Amino acid sequence: MEYERPNPDLLLAKVQAEEAQSRRGSLRIFFGYAAGVGKTYSMLKAARESIKQGRKVIIGYVEPHERPETRALIEGIETIPLREISHRGVSLREFDVDATLARHPQLVLVDELAHTNAPGSRHEKRWQDIEELLRSGIHVWTTLNVQHIESLNDVIGQITGIRVRETIPDSVFDSADELELIDITPEELLTRLNAGKIYLPEQAQRALTKFFQKGNLTALRELSLRQAARRVHTDVESARRVRESVQPWATNERLMVCLGEWASTARAIRTGKRMAMALDAPWLAVSVDLTGAQSGSRTRQQMAQHFRLAEQLGAETMTLPGQSVSETLLEYARSRNVTKILIGNPKQTWWGKWISGSIVDEILAKSIGMDLFVIHGEGVETRPIQNQPKQSVSIKKLPYFYSLLSVCFASLLENCLRFFHLADSEANTVMLFLAAVAWVAFRYGRGPSILTTLLSVLVFDFFYVPPYLTFAVSDFQYLVTFAVMMAIGLAISTLTSRLRAQVESTRLRESRTYALFELGKQLSSQSGKVILATSAGDKIREMFNADVAIYLSENSGNPELSFGQESWIAKNPNSLPVAQWVLEHDQIAGAGTNTLPNAGALFLPLMGSRRTHGVIAVRVTDFERLLDPDTRRLLESCANQLSVALERDQLAMDVAKARIEAEAAPFRSKPLEQRI
Repeated sequence: MEYERPNPDLLLAKVQAEEAQSRRGSLRIFFGYAAGVGKTYSMLKAARESIKQGRKVIIGYVEPHERPETRALIEGIETIPLREISHRGVSLREFDVDATLARHPQLVLVDELAHTNAPGSRHEKRWQDIEELLRSGIHVWTTLNVQHIESLNDVIGQITGIRVRETIPDSVFDSADELELIDITPEELLTRLNAGKIYLPEQAQRALTKFFQKGNLTALRELSLRQAARRVHTDVESARRVRESVQPWATNERLMVCLGEWASTARAIRTGKRMAMALDAPWLAVSVDLTGAQSGSRTRQQMAQHFRLAEQLGAETMTLPGQSVSETLLEYARSRNVTKILIGNPKQTWWGKWISGSIVDEILAKSIGMDLFVIHGEGVETRPIQNQPKQSVSIKKLPYFYSLLSVCFASLLENCLRFFHLADSEANTVMLFLAAVAWVAFRYGRGPSILTTLLSVLVFDFFYVPPYLTFAVSDFQYLVTFAVMMAIGLAISTLTSRLRAQVESTRLRESRTYALFELGKQLSSQSGKVILATSAGDKIREMFNADVAIYLSENSGNPELSFGQESWIAKNPNSLPVAQWVLEHDQIAGAGTNTLPNAGALFLPLMGSRRTHGVIAVRVTDFERLLDPDTRRLLESCANQLSVALERDQLAMDVAKARIEAEAAPFRSKPLEQRI
């Protein structure tokens, strides 16, 4: 059984986290979607059960809302007196943190987690009081409604038309050790409201006309259920990581479609979309970039179309580097807790399966705990890129000439060493030829290295194996030597070419990361739309060696050319209408897409959080470069950085304008004589 040594840094971090958690109190939240669902009642009822079990429980703050059932549960439980704070002549009663810390109970009940404390309190928010209690080792039970979660504030405002002012950070909700969902139907909640069990009659009538409408309550209930489900899913993932389980836990379905160059992949993508919709599950579309593998123009074009189809259907796309397709896919599937894998049936010949194996069989043998679906049938044939010149495939002959020279040099060096009696052994001769194979593989790739391997075996047989100057073999053992030499040479060429490809891939990723960093740093230190567009355009043109034009949207809503006035894109009459369409629809269009493919360039919208700021157009000589998913993502990242910079600049202008108007307002309100 293979043993994998644990990472000591991870173990130390885990031990330190457990020690810190052991000294910290636990937080339990009674969670609901509106006032009156029974959060406080359930908390008090659970507290009484804990008291029966011998646990020391006190009440720090509970809001009974004049409900008899709640007051009955409070009776008999020790309560810490509230602290009175005088504010503007009014006496306010707040939770006393200092008294609770001095009492240091085992468990304290503190109602209304999102409450805002009165001015003069030590903390502005009650959740900060509770955080101090938790750091002191005191366990806390509290209550919370879904509308008080910060990230849902805008959504709640759109649903109910009411902006909730008292909110808590999402991190406080996520850090709770226990979450208990208190849920009743909206009909039952409205019945309780009409019966006066939640608010007084006048307050209840106002609530019925505003917040407590059945549509609002139904939407809030769905949000609370989703938040509780998300939290439970997070707990499941944490438990799975703690158990270090390599198998998925099928508590929530997640699909992964394996992308390949075979035609049935398109059908697998569509099937994955239908299954994801039926199961209401997230789905991924993943391909593997084999390190050192060379792909042709048709293969790259096919993969680009598969990626675009998956993105259009809403999949999360990913390209993974790896040495083995099956192992890389399964490792990623386990890390994302994938439960179902879909793959198109690749058409392989019997001898191809015998040499390299079947991807489907390998995944099926190792996908323990996951369901594998093999999709048969043909997909859509690859459509050539329109308006792009056909490029003839040419083989670079110079590397193969260098492979011939390397074999000649190894043979010449061997003769020199033999002349000086420094290497008379046949093993030394074999080592020299293998060194030539390794050098050619690292410098020129796999093809020339394979030629070097074949030539090395032939030269070794012709010049250094008796009978000399013939390809005949007098001893059968030399055939074994030739076979081993050939196998080692092919292995060296494969591994070395993979190493070379890894170095090139790492260098490419490093250059792209550095280029993005430089672009972000440059844009963050500048202001002005035209200056930002010029800086970004120059950098993108340098990164992609491309023709670049940037159209910015002014107040009229029409795109105006701000960069690339002398470019081919600006001179093409079709560019401005395409830019207008992209600006209006917020979608990528142009060459290489299914929308306006005759544009001659690729057009991307510069989308911000409030509006679309413009369009960036890119045209390259070799358009297949933009079909590569990584290159497309790099271009989209550049566009996103420019969008953020433009939005930041617009916000700065709006703030400056508002400040000027605010300063000028008192002056305008004065009579004309005083202004003079």
